[in-house]
Amino acid sequence: MKFVDEVRIKVKAGDGGNGAVAFRREKYVDKGGPSGGDGGNGGSVVLKATEQLTTLLDFRYQQHYRAKNGQHGMGSDMNGAGSDDLVLEAPVGTVVRDAATGEELVDLSVPGQTFVVAKGGRGGLGNINFATSTRQTPRFAQDGTPGEERELLLELKLLADVGIVGFPNAGKSTLISRVSRAKPKVADYPFTTLVPNLGVVPYKDRRSFVMADIPGLIEGASEGAGLGHQFLRHVERCRVLVHLVDLSGVVEGRDPVKDFDAINTELKKYSAALAQKPMIVVANKLDLPDAREALPKFLSAMAKRRIGLLELSGATGQGLDGLLDACARVLFSQASLKTRARTADAPRTIVTAETAFRAPRPAEASKPARKPAAKAKAKAKGKGVRARA
Repeated sequence: MKFVDEVRIKVKAGDGGNGAVAFRREKYVDKGGPSGGDGGNGGSVVLKATEQLTTLLDFRYQQHYRAKNGQHGMGSDMNGAGSDDLVLEAPVGTVVRDAATGEELVDLSVPGQTFVVAKGGRGGLGNINFATSTRQTPRFAQDGTPGEERELLLELKLLADVGIVGFPNAGKSTLISRVSRAKPKVADYPFTTLVPNLGVVPYKDRRSFVMADIPGLIEGASEGAGLGHQFLRHVERCRVLVHLVDLSGVVEGRDPVKDFDAINTELKKYSAALAQKPMIVVANKLDLPDAREALPKFLSAMAKRRIGLLELSGATGQGLDGLLDACARVLFSQASLKTRARTADAPRTIVTAETAFRAPRPAEASKPARKPAAKAKAKAKGKGVRARA
């Protein structure tokens, strides 16, 4: 199935039916008076969030939607029937904006959530409503009001707990295929993944979380370079980011530290809120000899920034359990993790794109331990008393 996460559609609510102008004409009923009924209300256009859809593909092939009009009023005091609402189903996580103004109308983030994007017109009143003691035969009625018509922009932001980011060919697809049942395309060339992939990761105690494989980012992605800029919106909903750093790229002249900084820079440029999300830094492809040789240098660079590092080999599965445990600590015990993050003695495994550039704290000069003056005086005084005794 083709993945579509942004579409533009036009919706038109139904018009209200017109009121009727009619008079009662029956045998033996003299001057029956007005009998025109009211028009029915037009149907509204409603968007409903559903978990059965994962893409906006249906809106790509049909872009115009119109609800039915209300029925006109009739004689014999009969009102026109109102039309049913037109309900359009959209994936959970769809953000609806007005295409003309760019205003965000609703964020369909809860299954079953509904929102009226175009309200139907109201039916007009028939002439029976305008009869008075001085105007007993009104020969006019009210027209129905037109339904709302607007152009909408639908943007899908995937709902995932963990988002995997990194340069192209960093091993993101391999990782999600190892920890879930997702079957992304895996190959030894950049930009293998063209669309985000979602996978449910089973964890201990019958817990699970959703992991998303975001297509490879490159430098300048926030300004439209490469493919990753099209899918940065999907990272905004993730609660924790897994930053994969390919250490085997040193053979091609790539610097893992520069790659790490480049991705964090793009995340920060795209959104300040995105830069504040917890991030787990992972050194990947350690099954390759070149990656093992580059590991000490990368470890030293991260240690200077007081950033903890997880070692991983997506191909062999080495380090997968530790990575899942780190993700679970953020997702299932956020309070305890914040307490641990305040500890200045141990390097932090969880960082953010904002704090990844923080300079290391200067090392305190080593000084010989000295006893407090009060304790030293008390001890000396005690010795003096025992000597005199």
